[in-house]
Amino acid sequence: MKQNILRAFLGFTILILSFTACSTSSGSSSQANAPANSPTQSQSATLAPATETHASPATPPATQTQAQAAVPTPTQAVAPTQTQLPALPEPTLAPKSTSASPSDASFTLGVEPLVQGLTRPVFVTSAGDNSGLLFVVQQTGQILIIENGQLRQQPFLDIRNKITTAGNEQGLLGMAFDPHYDKTGVFYVNYSRKENGDNVIARYQLSRDPYVADPNSEKVLLTIKGFEPNHNSGMLAFGPDGYLYIGTGDGGGAGDRHGTIGNAQALNILNGKILRIDVNADTYSIPPTNPFVNQPDALPEIWVYGLRNPWRFSFDKETGDLYIGDVGQGSKEEVDFQPAGDKGGENYGWRVMEGNDCYNPNTNCDTSGKVRPIFDYSHDFGCSITGGYVYRGSRYPWLVGQYIFADYCSGIVWTTSRDASGQWQTRQIGKFDDTISSFGQDQDGELYVVGHSSGTIYKLTSQHG
Repeated sequence: MKQNILRAFLGFTILILSFTACSTSSGSSSQANAPANSPTQSQSATLAPATETHASPATPPATQTQAQAAVPTPTQAVAPTQTQLPALPEPTLAPKSTSASPSDASFTLGVEPLVQGLTRPVFVTSAGDNSGLLFVVQQTGQILIIENGQLRQQPFLDIRNKITTAGNEQGLLGMAFDPHYDKTGVFYVNYSRKENGDNVIARYQLSRDPYVADPNSEKVLLTIKGFEPNHNSGMLAFGPDGYLYIGTGDGGGAGDRHGTIGNAQALNILNGKILRIDVNADTYSIPPTNPFVNQPDALPEIWVYGLRNPWRFSFDKETGDLYIGDVGQGSKEEVDFQPAGDKGGENYGWRVMEGNDCYNPNTNCDTSGKVRPIFDYSHDFGCSITGGYVYRGSRYPWLVGQYIFADYCSGIVWTTSRDASGQWQTRQIGKFDDTISSFGQDQDGELYVVGHSSGTIYKLTSQHG
């Protein structure tokens, strides 16, 4: 089990977010102020190779509060109307897990500040509408716009009155634009409801002003109950199949002590999963190809299960492969993988396993039917994984095909990709002096880094050789 990590940066102390160590204590947070303008002088920072050994978090308290994870009742359209979906990419080679150790790489990574003065940023993304705008999600409840490298002062959306940040892992946590946003003006958010901390998946509509969403257009699609102030996850992303994928944590507390087998292993609970729904209907409907449709005692929204806190996951823009950064307990952090064209239903092991190790029980656990991670690392290297993206931009050809991810606490950055034989080769590429809450991707496949404690959005840069 993990604790909140106190980390000194720029003369102040912050508490670790949802994707960090696992404590049930809840720190109060003030609401966000209006962000400052982007910096007048851009300072370049380089990811230096990591040479230190990072200590694992301190031993957590012996007792934790336990939440009762309620099963939500989804609203399903009687006769859902689905849009015609694109053909799936061809499936890729099945992954072969390796115990890749950090090594020198033929390229280096760096960052350049794009905007500063943000308050607890947790995500950055584009709308995919050829506008060139970037949208920044602040945990405190605002979405802001970056245009031509400058931060616009008027929020795109402000829902601070709807959310709670009472727990360090609560707040406005995720955002995804409709694949046809340029025509529909529709987008989706994931936030912690002010009244009770439930995770809410809601749809919003653009106003007549292309820089401002209509705050009164909210349509709540799905409410997920049973969360303590941690392990809320919050990631939203549309897959290449046109469906909306939703990450849910196991509900919080220590060791997923919910029920007899834990929330993540229970198929009648939405917690500890990635869900897949069709949002083309008036509310939402269940894709008929979801793996647990018509299966007794299983919720049909579930796509994969056995996850502890999949804080950030992403689809490869070219292949459609799914990469999941699943935050570990007190020992291991892991990257999970699902090849494009897969039928779903994978069990990634938690709480039976943590990474490649047994967790409950801690020896001789039943590993049958569990999908092992493609990479895991111990808390000698950090304490909380931040999943990233496969690079598909054009500025740095040597990065193409590399999945880039990091650790929130230590700032260590890795890349992983498969060699010609299908073996995963993972390399420690450097160390960044900020808490990396997320990566982001623009419409052209270029990557950005979100500095949670500094309130900075960086552009990712690279040099070859």
